[in-house]
Amino acid sequence: MALLIGLLALPMGAGATEVRLTAPGAGDSLTERLRAGSLTLETAKRKRSTPQDILAAARADYARLIGVLFEAGRYGPIVQINVDGREAAAIPPLEAPARIERIQISVDPGPAFLFDRAEVTPLAPGTELPAGFRRGALARADTIRDATTAGIDGWRATGHAKAEVRDQSITADHAQQALDARITLSPGPRLRFGSLIPKGESRVRPERIRQIAGLPEGDTFDPEEVERAATRLRRTGTFQSVAMQEAETPAPDGTLDINARIVDAKPRRIGFGAELSSLEGLTLSGFWLHRNLLGGAERLRIDAEVGGIGGDSGGMDYLLKTRFERPATFTPDTSLYIEGELAEEDEPDYRERRLRLGAGVSHIFSDRLKGEAGIAYQYTEIDDDLGSRTIEHLLFPTALTWDTRDDPLDARKGIYLGVEATPFQGLDQGVSGARLYTDARTYLGIDANDTVILAARAQMGSVTGAGLTEVPPDMLFFSGGAGTVRGQPYQSLAVDLGGGNRLGGRSFFALSAEVRADLKGKFGAVAFADTGFVGQDSWGTENGDWHSGAGLGLRYDTGIGPIRVDLATPLDDGAGQDFELYIGIGQAF
Repeated sequence: MALLIGLLALPMGAGATEVRLTAPGAGDSLTERLRAGSLTLETAKRKRSTPQDILAAARADYARLIGVLFEAGRYGPIVQINVDGREAAAIPPLEAPARIERIQISVDPGPAFLFDRAEVTPLAPGTELPAGFRRGALARADTIRDATTAGIDGWRATGHAKAEVRDQSITADHAQQALDARITLSPGPRLRFGSLIPKGESRVRPERIRQIAGLPEGDTFDPEEVERAATRLRRTGTFQSVAMQEAETPAPDGTLDINARIVDAKPRRIGFGAELSSLEGLTLSGFWLHRNLLGGAERLRIDAEVGGIGGDSGGMDYLLKTRFERPATFTPDTSLYIEGELAEEDEPDYRERRLRLGAGVSHIFSDRLKGEAGIAYQYTEIDDDLGSRTIEHLLFPTALTWDTRDDPLDARKGIYLGVEATPFQGLDQGVSGARLYTDARTYLGIDANDTVILAARAQMGSVTGAGLTEVPPDMLFFSGGAGTVRGQPYQSLAVDLGGGNRLGGRSFFALSAEVRADLKGKFGAVAFADTGFVGQDSWGTENGDWHSGAGLGLRYDTGIGPIRVDLATPLDDGAGQDFELYIGIGQAF
């Protein structure tokens, strides 16, 4: 029985064009591919298609549908396309009828062919061809193409940049339903990298483009090095587009120049953000960014933030910080940074004003692993339950980040692991110690389409070598609020010193779990539970307290990140009576 796979109606004046495609014996998978490859079906969907358009599409479908069948290993097909009873190929292109009522596409796919011979020669050592490219396997045209590409890529990976097909012989034996495929490659000479030549009008100096790209001139050609050079240029954010092109002809000395065709991005950018919590109030933030400050792809970013607007978690908080980065300093993957920060935090248990100046380097080890190390001076004025004091520190911040998430704002798979260690030395007879912090996150889809995601987060922190009063409050740990335990008031868990006096803790643990489910359209729902601990000691969970919260949330996908709305309640005192509302952009973690 013929399988009907397409029926479309196209309004054309007072009538309509009916298009049908049948493919007896093709099977559901192949007929779907034929349907997707049919230009006639696609053209018939368009409201403004004319009979001339539809006839042109029908004539083009012979080659298109045969191509689909070759991809499936069918080399003896018969394709018939009748336009109101006439074969489309017999109708002259410029003599399309004024009206087309019905088009019938009939496809006899013919038998499946198997490989009798499958050869790509010569091959570079270590080259692996597709598993389906062997005698007795289905002789798919795309398998032949993939095998040819693998052979060429194998030579290119060993320095033969101009490897190409020298000869090919593909013969179909219809009587035996077999295909012989023999591909002969020409590896060409082994080449070395020549110069990187910037192309296009760019405000970035050519020598800086070469330094950032880090193409290893004089080394054996390697396509992966070319891609790494392009990646280094793209991640500066200075360029709108980067395309690497190999020179057509190698130089007489056996080197091959690489042309870098680049287009600058707009040099300046501004951005704004907002987050709302029923207890913490409104937080407004903004930034100004220059992507090419000195003509060498240097970045200068200035951030400003005001928090606690209309909240009940202390007073207003202010933050102004700036960071200058120079890429390709010391190595192509190492950046120099200089930063400064002015901040005032008016929290329920303390008020802190600080000035911080620092510099250091950041290094990209791989697409997943990044690190940073530096030195900074911090001056802090503190007012808390223990009185007023000033502290000066010399800090040595270091950090490592391992990130395999598919989308930082809406992760559905992968892991994130951030580790921070900040050794410090107190000035003016201050003590030395270290602040440690770890943030680990993981995501797992529990169905085939990842419509339900399990997300988990664990946080741990410790301050060692210094007492509670010997470090600034922002280096201690509190729990409660959007970043730790939702449903609990902001920074509600701390160390109780007695007499109503509280300070942040020297140890901190937090666990969060979410179930995220896609709903209809762009909407999603989340159920979550959080728990946290703050202790007086550097390690352990004995000299401290726990608290927990849970709730439900809605998500709306904006394309750049989901809008987050969470409603949470404590799981201890006030459970089901007190609620906290959180609104922001992106998942909670």
